[in-house]
Amino acid sequence: MNYLKEVFQIVKIIFLVIISLLFYCCEDNTLGAKQPTLTDYAIGETWTWKYKGVTTEGVVRSDGEDTRKIINIDGALGMIIGKDTIPVSDIVKPETSKTPKYKWPLEVGKKWKYEKNWTSQDGTTGKQSQNAEVLSFKEEKVGAGTFMAYTIEYKGTVSNSRGYNAQTDEVWLYAPEIKNFIKMTQTQDGFLYTEELIRYSNPNKK
Repeated sequence: MNYLKEVFQIVKIIFLVIISLLFYCCEDNTLGAKQPTLTDYAIGETWTWKYKGVTTEGVVRSDGEDTRKIINIDGALGMIIGKDTIPVSDIVKPETSKTPKYKWPLEVGKKWKYEKNWTSQDGTTGKQSQNAEVLSFKEEKVGAGTFMAYTIEYKGTVSNSRGYNAQTDEVWLYAPEIKNFIKMTQTQDGFLYTEELIRYSNPNKK
């Protein structure tokens, strides 16, 4: 009789643990991922992506690595991006655009319009216009490790003042844990471009 009571208690505990985990997962997905804030970043935090661009004929147009790092600038946080250093306070400003890259909070099933206007160094102007949708939130494995990530699909067009116009479809994997995307795949006019996170480090997380 005591044996049956012990078995019942163990089964009960396992059941409660499973229910708690399911509740946590559902609750987390319901709340969604919020836009990162200044306090979420740490000095020394570093991301490195491997990028590659290949034509349908197999010609490699770009192949290299891109690293971003958080540094201290006179007591404030800055992010090194290429040859530039951008204040993190600018990066985390509340999103006000009606057509943003990420529509916070991120939630599975959310849809919106993404539009961006740009000007290149030679004066050429352009526009990117896409319909975005969050398809899933699950474990994704890349070179830097395994992360819970949102899969966001962008479908639309890109055009410029020189008459160029093409379909551009993208899939981004955004990981809230590291406040960044871990993989991106873009197809555009016979060209495939990919970026994948291969290294990530945060001195506050050993």
